[in-house]
Amino acid sequence: MPVRTVACPNCGARVEWQPENRYRPFCSERCRMADLGAWANEQYRVPVPADDPDKSFEGADRET
Repeated sequence: MPVRTVACPNCGARVEWQPENRYRPFCSERCRMADLGAWANEQYRVPVPADDPDKSFEGADRET
Protein backbone atom coordinates (compact mmCIF):
# COMPACT_ATOMS: atom_id res chain seq x y z
CA MET A 1 0.00 0.00 0.00
CA PRO A 2 1.46 3.39 -0.95
CA VAL A 3 2.34 5.84 1.78
CA ARG A 4 -0.10 8.73 1.92
CA THR A 5 1.45 12.19 1.94
CA VAL A 6 -0.11 15.52 2.82
CA ALA A 7 1.09 19.11 2.59
CA CYS A 8 2.32 20.71 5.81
CA PRO A 9 -0.29 23.40 6.63
CA ASN A 10 2.48 25.84 7.56
CA CYS A 11 5.16 25.52 4.88
CA GLY A 12 3.64 23.20 2.27
CA ALA A 13 6.35 20.51 2.48
CA ARG A 14 5.15 16.98 1.72
CA VAL A 15 4.71 14.92 4.90
CA GLU A 16 4.14 11.18 5.27
CA TRP A 17 0.86 10.56 7.11
CA GLN A 18 2.00 7.77 9.43
CA PRO A 19 1.68 7.12 13.18
CA GLU A 20 5.48 7.41 13.49
CA ASN A 21 5.31 11.06 12.42
CA ARG A 22 4.67 12.74 15.77
CA TYR A 23 4.23 16.18 14.18
CA ARG A 24 1.61 15.25 11.59
CA PRO A 25 0.08 17.01 9.76
CA PHE A 26 3.10 19.31 10.19
CA CYS A 27 6.57 18.49 8.88
CA SER A 28 8.42 19.48 12.06
CA GLU A 29 8.09 20.80 15.58
CA ARG A 30 9.00 24.25 14.25
CA CYS A 31 6.00 24.31 11.90
CA ARG A 32 3.72 22.90 14.61
CA MET A 33 4.79 25.60 17.08
CA ALA A 34 4.49 28.34 14.44
CA ASP A 35 0.88 27.28 13.86
CA LEU A 36 0.17 27.20 17.61
CA GLY A 37 1.65 30.68 17.94
CA ALA A 38 -0.57 31.97 15.14
CA TRP A 39 -3.65 30.66 16.97
CA ALA A 40 -2.43 32.15 20.27
CA ASN A 41 -1.88 35.54 18.61
CA GLU A 42 -5.40 35.37 17.11
CA GLN A 43 -4.11 35.37 13.54
CA TYR A 44 -6.66 32.66 12.76
CA ARG A 45 -10.34 33.07 13.51
CA VAL A 46 -13.25 30.70 13.35
CA PRO A 47 -16.12 32.45 11.55
CA VAL A 48 -19.43 32.59 13.39
CA PRO A 49 -22.71 34.11 12.28
CA ALA A 50 -23.68 37.41 13.84
CA ASP A 51 -26.20 36.87 16.62
CA ASP A 52 -29.53 38.65 16.69
CA PRO A 53 -29.80 39.79 20.34
CA ASP A 54 -33.57 39.24 20.35
CA LYS A 55 -33.24 35.64 19.13
CA SER A 56 -30.56 34.81 21.70
CA PHE A 57 -33.19 34.79 24.43
CA GLU A 58 -36.05 33.07 22.61
CA GLY A 59 -38.08 31.08 25.08
CA ALA A 60 -36.27 32.57 28.07
CA ASP A 61 -38.07 34.65 30.64
CA ARG A 62 -36.69 38.12 30.74
CA GLU A 63 -37.85 41.37 32.18
CA THR A 64 -39.17 43.94 29.73
